[in-house]
Amino acid sequence: MKNWLFNLTRMLKCLCVFGVLTATVPIFAQEAAETAAEEAPAYESYEAFAETPAFALFTVNNLWILISAMFVFLMHLGFASVESGLARSKNTVNILYKNVLIACIGIITYALWGFNAMYPGEFNGWLASGSWFGVSNDDVSLMTDSYAAYTWWTDFIFQAMFAATAATIVSGAVAERIKFGSFLIYSVLLVMFVYPMTGSWKWGGGWLDAKGFYDFAGSTLVHGFGGFAALAAVMVLGPRLGKYVNGKLHPILGHSMPLATAGVMLLWLGWYGFNGGSVLSADPRGVSYVFVTTTLAAAAGAVAATLTSWIVLKKPDFSMGLNGILAGLVGITAGADTVSMAASLIIGIIAGIIVVFSIIFFDKIKIDDPVGAISVHGVCGVWGTLAVGIFSLNEEHSFGVQLIGCVAVCVTAFVASFILSLVIKAIFGLRVSAEEETEGLDIGEHGNEAYPDFTPAHK
Repeated sequence: MKNWLFNLTRMLKCLCVFGVLTATVPIFAQEAAETAAEEAPAYESYEAFAETPAFALFTVNNLWILISAMFVFLMHLGFASVESGLARSKNTVNILYKNVLIACIGIITYALWGFNAMYPGEFNGWLASGSWFGVSNDDVSLMTDSYAAYTWWTDFIFQAMFAATAATIVSGAVAERIKFGSFLIYSVLLVMFVYPMTGSWKWGGGWLDAKGFYDFAGSTLVHGFGGFAALAAVMVLGPRLGKYVNGKLHPILGHSMPLATAGVMLLWLGWYGFNGGSVLSADPRGVSYVFVTTTLAAAAGAVAATLTSWIVLKKPDFSMGLNGILAGLVGITAGADTVSMAASLIIGIIAGIIVVFSIIFFDKIKIDDPVGAISVHGVCGVWGTLAVGIFSLNEEHSFGVQLIGCVAVCVTAFVASFILSLVIKAIFGLRVSAEEETEGLDIGEHGNEAYPDFTPAHK
């Protein structure tokens, strides 16, 4: 009995200490990192730091960001499932393979160049050089709160998960007709050089940051970037065979709505790491606030997209409803920590409406996007970033500055992607042959099928 009471008392004390420690973290992640860097004492070694009271909070913060990185990594499975589900069965292996390798390419290229190029410290504010991210594990300044509320390694792995997302967005838009090798070359160049450059303009302390541009977790810096890069690639690539014939639209249906649904729900789950981890600490108030704004916007986006498609298309379109969830998530990402709960609902509702009309618009101008990535990530990413200038509780956030940031990042992504696509098309070829597209990229590019016992490759 005494042992039981003793253990219970000790557990309650630990919980109280944990609650007191975590309650002291500032709500704004950037301010937390700056404060830690300014006020943290110099430690002789990591072991010495581990003996201090600050180590408990540091451990909790670091662990939460690592868990968030795992959630963001899970989003790659979500993207793979959504894209393959909304495409035809004969291209499933090709889409899955692209998404697997994009994650691997993103991590490696971000390590070799992107991380230090995106977070260069002192630079001219426009273009920074990068190099291998490696540091000594004995460098205590990078492994304690003298650096931030997390270690150098945690910082890298969380940001690397974001980097790979930009090329993943493009993957869905160019699905079912792009050469496998050409897309991999495109992904390497885009993620290694272009994404870190535009990201450094805000998150690396560049010229957009100096202007006061705000993008909490990447409505523009990640999603808008990927969406407008996708638009350029699709324009160079052209539509799928049979999509637009004699001026008329012929819908090409996906082969598995259950797979697409699972993918969207995985993305929604992963977004809690995407946005929640961007608090950059385990601050209970900040993380919980971001969780709720993220959830409300996603739910509102789904309902709004459903009602909009019901009115416009005369029937509720399930794929529109799924994209409504993603539209709401993309829309809230820029201001998840700085808009009210009511505003998060409004942002989600407007994103859900926008995504339906945007998908219809791009089909009318013969921009073939099998999964709606340009609309979800590009158009709704811009909306979410501008919404910060409308709804932010921080009076310093300006609509005009938000607009400048959107234009700068999205135009740069579009131009860079357009040039990359043209160069790769001229040197290697960008599109598979008509015969290979008709037969399916699984057979033509990889020599196998996703469903050999169920569906012929040409179906």
